[in-house]
Amino acid sequence: MNPTLWRRLLAEFIGTALLVAAVVGSGIMATRLSDDIGLQLLENSVATAFALGALILTFGPVSGAHFNPVVSTADWFLGRRSGTGLSARDLAGYVMAQVAGAIGGAILADLMFKLPAVDFSTKDRTGSDLWLGEVVATAGLLLLIFALARSGRAAVAPAAVGAYIGAAYWFTSSTSFANPAVTIGRAFTETFAGIAPGAVPGFIAAQLAGLAVGVGLLLALYPSVGSAAGDVVVRSEPLEESHR
Repeated sequence: MNPTLWRRLLAEFIGTALLVAAVVGSGIMATRLSDDIGLQLLENSVATAFALGALILTFGPVSGAHFNPVVSTADWFLGRRSGTGLSARDLAGYVMAQVAGAIGGAILADLMFKLPAVDFSTKDRTGSDLWLGEVVATAGLLLLIFALARSGRAAVAPAAVGAYIGAAYWFTSSTSFANPAVTIGRAFTETFAGIAPGAVPGFIAAQLAGLAVGVGLLLALYPSVGSAAGDVVVRSEPLEESHR
């Protein structure tokens, strides 16, 4: 039997919270350990990449370890015709759990480093160059995740997705947020990883554009990709009742 919805939502909430805690917490630690911005970004990106891979391994068998409304939306859209992936009801729950988890993760990171629990960021991240970076990062993430699922290689998703996000920190102008929930969560912390609340809508709009681009490319490259929506991000094998 597959995990019940409440268990999947709990996994998405905790997983997204720990992902944002890793992003924000490693950013705080990086600024305390070094004055060099390049080294700070390296420390932040490496910690995030490893944490993301570990979190996908941990929560993938329960919820698929989406941790990202864009991934969940693509999963619903691509799988709706074949009856795989998320239902509309599941999608709504996933998005709410992810956003709540992201905010909670930012607060948790602030508290771990003796900072105010909620201190909205003043770091302005706006501009067409950054938005283009988010389109590229988001579309690339979707291409990777669904291509792995479609080709039967979902098992390598933890390493591949972690590696992609770690690399995208460096090859995109926006440092690859690529996640509306994480973007919202990072507005709640006045630290290295923060984003000013006023800059959030622009980032989310760019991520949604990346969603459209990514889905379009997937349908062009893998016309039957929807049949693999149930395997995103990690194949969710049925669980025995004794393990529930």
